[in-house]
Amino acid sequence: MAVEATTRYARSGSVHIAYQVSGDGPPDLLLLPDGIIPIESMAEEPSFNSFIRRLMRFSRVIRFDRRGMGLSDPVSPSNPPTLEQWMSDAEAVLEAVGSDRTALLAMAEGGFVASLLAASRPDRVSALVFVNATASFTAEPFRTWGLAAGALDRLAQTADSEWGDAAWAIPMFAPSAVSDERYRAWLERAQRRSLSPAMAVALFDVTYRSDIRDILPAIRVPTLVIHRGANRYLEPEHGRYLAGRIPGAKYLEVSGEDHVPYLGDPEPILEAIEEFVTGRRRPPEGDRVLATVLFTDIVGSTETAARLGDTRWRELLSAYREVVRDGLERYAGREIDSAGDGVFAAFDGPARAVRCACELATALRRLGLEERAGVHTGECELVGTGRFHSSPQGADAPRGKPQRRSVTLDRV
Repeated sequence: MAVEATTRYARSGSVHIAYQVSGDGPPDLLLLPDGIIPIESMAEEPSFNSFIRRLMRFSRVIRFDRRGMGLSDPVSPSNPPTLEQWMSDAEAVLEAVGSDRTALLAMAEGGFVASLLAASRPDRVSALVFVNATASFTAEPFRTWGLAAGALDRLAQTADSEWGDAAWAIPMFAPSAVSDERYRAWLERAQRRSLSPAMAVALFDVTYRSDIRDILPAIRVPTLVIHRGANRYLEPEHGRYLAGRIPGAKYLEVSGEDHVPYLGDPEPILEAIEEFVTGRRRPPEGDRVLATVLFTDIVGSTETAARLGDTRWRELLSAYREVVRDGLERYAGREIDSAGDGVFAAFDGPARAVRCACELATALRRLGLEERAGVHTGECELVGTGRFHSSPQGADAPRGKPQRRSVTLDRV
């Protein structure tokens, strides 16, 4: 289920700042994500949507588009904003939603504004959490700690010609999504919605080339630094530096290689955030429901891809995913995973899943593709975030007795 939130506007001086609020507090949690994904694009990516919904289980989640980006008022390319202005935008949003004490969740360069806000307004910041963040991308020695600096150099040099093309960068910051054409399409669409090429060039220095080393010792709020140990985009040295320069900061290293925290396995990150912000950790939810799952797969995909070549195969996959999305929407299916050339979806009942599978098979034949599909109905467990897992139950049961098969179902 997509996060439902209405976009509203706060006044920061003469500038209108677009924001959204989801969930109930206390506590309040201001999300300062990495990249330039506008707020109305976040829920369109299932993994990001699931990440936000998980935060909503224990907080009121507040998000906003920085001035010059997304739905907030534009700025002139010749007069880009400053970190101080973006901090003022954040404060204006907090005032508009009536948040007097707020926890800050900052990812990557989102930490620049969060650090300034925490150091300047400690009276209104209850906690500060960094996830895969840094004090600088390009200063020495930070630029040698991972692949980010090289990627940002290329982005700065080619923004006019390559803006909106994310294929070359995804292997660095989202290796688990390398084969996910839908994720790539969403990311590129979100970039184009957020900034034009000229604005991207104008805001580049503020967004990625800031240096907050001098701010860190002035932070006096409870701080947690979380970093993924196999993050190649921003290696753990970045997180260790932050924790070592902020008085009293705690450092937590978790497993995983995706720089983007909502990809891979986000649950260890989310559990640590919840415990640090609220002082408690909820037990995993174990709701069980009856549900139907559909698995699909393209027959002979490897041979077909080799025969057609990469370009034509990508075009076919894109058309295939459009057919799948249309079918799922028509039969109220919920797509859970679409890695590679397969789809994994959930339905409220078997009839819809079977009809959807039949319709997909017919539509795919028109594209010259054959599909295998499997439908299973059984008892499923709703488990916060994470992926579907399917495993037989009763493997050691006596011969001849029926076995029950359960599927662990992601709450989306």
